[in-house]
Amino acid sequence: MDKKAELPLRQYMRAVVDWWMRTCRHPDYAEWQRQFMAKRLLLGLWVAVFVYLTFIILRITQGDTTAGSSDRLWVTMAAIAEVAIISAIVVLNTPLGHRYPGRIFILVSWAITLLEQGLATLEHRASTAEYLWTLAFLVQATLIPVRWPLHLISQLGVLAYYYGVNTFLGLTPENHALWDLRHTMYIVWFCSICNVSVALYETLKYAELGAQRALYQEQQALRREKDRSEQLLLNILPETIAKQLMAQQEKVRRASLDDSLDYPRELIADHFADATILFADIVGFTQLSSRIPAADVVAILNTIFSEFDALAEEYQLEKIKTIGDAYMVVGGLPIEHPAQDHVAAIADMALDMQKAMTTFSEYYNRPLRIRIGINTGPVVAGVIGRKKFIYDLWGDAVNLASRMESQGQPDCIQVTQSVYERLRDCYILKPRGIVAIKGKGDLSTYWLLGRK
Repeated sequence: MDKKAELPLRQYMRAVVDWWMRTCRHPDYAEWQRQFMAKRLLLGLWVAVFVYLTFIILRITQGDTTAGSSDRLWVTMAAIAEVAIISAIVVLNTPLGHRYPGRIFILVSWAITLLEQGLATLEHRASTAEYLWTLAFLVQATLIPVRWPLHLISQLGVLAYYYGVNTFLGLTPENHALWDLRHTMYIVWFCSICNVSVALYETLKYAELGAQRALYQEQQALRREKDRSEQLLLNILPETIAKQLMAQQEKVRRASLDDSLDYPRELIADHFADATILFADIVGFTQLSSRIPAADVVAILNTIFSEFDALAEEYQLEKIKTIGDAYMVVGGLPIEHPAQDHVAAIADMALDMQKAMTTFSEYYNRPLRIRIGINTGPVVAGVIGRKKFIYDLWGDAVNLASRMESQGQPDCIQVTQSVYERLRDCYILKPRGIVAIKGKGDLSTYWLLGRK
């Protein structure tokens, strides 16, 4: 053979072997292949049962079934084949059969195709039985189009018996020579076409499973990205508000064929008749930040506000925002698990914030002090902006809570008259007196000192 022609042939054969080894070793495909073969083999065995049954009935009704006749021997052989097939069906439904469907396939295939040759050998002749071989090979390739090497093995077993045993015993068929070229080429090409069709089906199925696996991985990646985006949204917005925004986005996505279009977002705004607002400010932190490295400023604020976030979650309150070294939290909004008494929850959080600041001051060896103001009353809440949007509160109650903080004193919690009325039975409060509040005039305020 020309070396130039031999090289592409070797490359092709190597590619075929590499593909087969790759598909066999892939765990997902191998498992699918095993399950598919077990199901289809069971179907094929039942088909064989009924095919043999029809031919047995045909031989009995139309043939010579007297003792010693060829029809009698064939019916006996077919009955043995039926028993072998039914036994294979029973074994295939056991754990052993599910584990080794390929071996059952080979044994049953040989039982069907070699029994008639064995019968012919007992009669001192060589039987080609092309109709039986081709029917068996065609059914195998049609119903069980996987693992083409098993198909090849089953075919080689039949041909090895036909040519090898008959040549050794000197037996020849009645109608043509044992090694008749036309007959041999017919069998070889028929087997080759069956094997090629099985191999092509496996190639397409492997590619399909690969595409499904890639699609599943892409879907999982998209789901992870969606979960990450939703979690980021939940970190900056109350859960109920975040779900409203996500529902709006999903509604727009489904209604539009072009996601690039700019759809107006529905306004999210609510009125709450009773909410409690807390403002806190770290006293003197602006001056402190000018004397220490920027990394230390961020680290200290991150530690303090992370502790405040944990307290807000513990007391089932909603953090609204931080501005510089100021912290804002509210109770009474419709979060998933709101505090039953949001005024008391805000008061408890304020007291714990004071304790936390004492701990941080000792830890950092710096004079970290906090000023807190609390008020309760009606508020308006909503989401503003289209990019870097924020959930915020508005209303006179919010402004007054801010004034309680800004006109308070370090290490103190200043509350309004409305808060005092809600807490006085369970908390220790001390009157501060009349205080001139910017924009509100003279108001009575109180210091929150602790629980009774």
